[in-house]
Amino acid sequence: MKNILGYYLMPHPPIIIPDIGKGEEQKIQKTIDACKTVGEEIANFKPETIVVITPHATRFPDAIAISHEDRISGDLSQFGCSHIKMDVPIDREFNESLNHACKLEEIPTTLVDTELLGRYNHDLSLDHGTMVPLYFVNKHYNDYKLVHITYSALGDINLYKFGMQIQNIAKDLGRNIVVIASGDLSHALKEDGPYSYSEYGAKFDNEILWHLENGNVTSLFNMDETMVKEAAQCGLNSVNILVGSLEGKEFKGDILSYEGPFGVGYAVIKFQREEIETSGLYMLTRSKMEKNEGNLDEGNPYTNLARESLKYYFKHGEMMEDISNLHSELLNQKHGVFVSLKKLDSLRGCIGTILPATNSVGKEIIRNTVAAAFKDPRFPPLDDYELDNVDISVDVIMDAVPASRDELDPKRYGVIVSKGDRVGLLLPDLEGVDTVDKQLSIACNKAVISPNDDYTIEKFEVIRYKESK
Repeated sequence: MKNILGYYLMPHPPIIIPDIGKGEEQKIQKTIDACKTVGEEIANFKPETIVVITPHATRFPDAIAISHEDRISGDLSQFGCSHIKMDVPIDREFNESLNHACKLEEIPTTLVDTELLGRYNHDLSLDHGTMVPLYFVNKHYNDYKLVHITYSALGDINLYKFGMQIQNIAKDLGRNIVVIASGDLSHALKEDGPYSYSEYGAKFDNEILWHLENGNVTSLFNMDETMVKEAAQCGLNSVNILVGSLEGKEFKGDILSYEGPFGVGYAVIKFQREEIETSGLYMLTRSKMEKNEGNLDEGNPYTNLARESLKYYFKHGEMMEDISNLHSELLNQKHGVFVSLKKLDSLRGCIGTILPATNSVGKEIIRNTVAAAFKDPRFPPLDDYELDNVDISVDVIMDAVPASRDELDPKRYGVIVSKGDRVGLLLPDLEGVDTVDKQLSIACNKAVISPNDDYTIEKFEVIRYKESK
């Protein structure tokens, strides 16, 4: 007998509830009808436990959060409806088994209780990402315990493996469960939507719906990173966990509804496991390996060395020392180097040297790559599971020369400002830095120099190396 009785993607617009929508909910009647269908189907299953994966409870950057008290409650007062309340028991046995299994698999998770969240001035409560889907279940059935999960951006494979553990624990405990991935698709479908319009919005929604309908695991986990970011969505990580809970069999998605009249994509999907055995984890792991190997094969010696130095550090716990086999230009040149790590087009670490601190560019890259990953005070240390989702660029710094404001060009030149022992540097050609005034303002801020002070300006060029996409 199967232990996971149903798998669903459900949206969570509060406006779907009549007391909040006040008639506006009629514009998403297809979504309402589909959610009602899901609620009735879950009621017919009579699951012992419902697992909800939400984006909108308290989220930790380095661990998946599992709410862990005897009960959890919440209301929709932030949407003007404090009378809409829920209070449900938590399946503590499932939580503890899931957390233990994840520790054995080195998947970062944490059991979150009132005391822990109190340290961060947060309450343990049900969020609208959980309450809206359960609103349609509770109309017909409420004799269940809840597993309340808030995802974290741990990397695709870790999210998938976490979903696998949900499947394993349901089987080990003999627990009949339903899994609900709560998430909206793009918030950037219309000019008058909650976010700025993006041409990537509809493209993202079309792609993810196609992949989910056809069970394309590898394609789902390899969507264009710029598209994913610009789509301004909150459902993909929930979906990635749900798909992991489908591991072992091929699956198909039945799209019960999709619409976006408010500028946000709302999809209701029911998933069905097929009879054909497969391993999504194997396909994902192989795909990531091929991508990284492709980056090395098609890339340049600068970013190749940076990536290899991180792999070496994760494996051995120390910096790579043997550089005898490096390309000659990495051994015979001395320059300052900046190494930048980006994840989903957002900075994940950047450390560099204006002047060389070692006797070769190769050693400079190794040193600064490790520093960018583990010593940038703006970010937590990089975890090995993030490496597959990180893009690396290496800027080789050319000699700086004195310059006046009129000689600057933020696209072509980086800038160094200094006053006494205070020094600030900004690399060239950075997103959002398109004027000299802005470039100097940021550099001065880094150096704690007032823009009105007299300070020295130098400019420099870089040779920028990026990984192949």
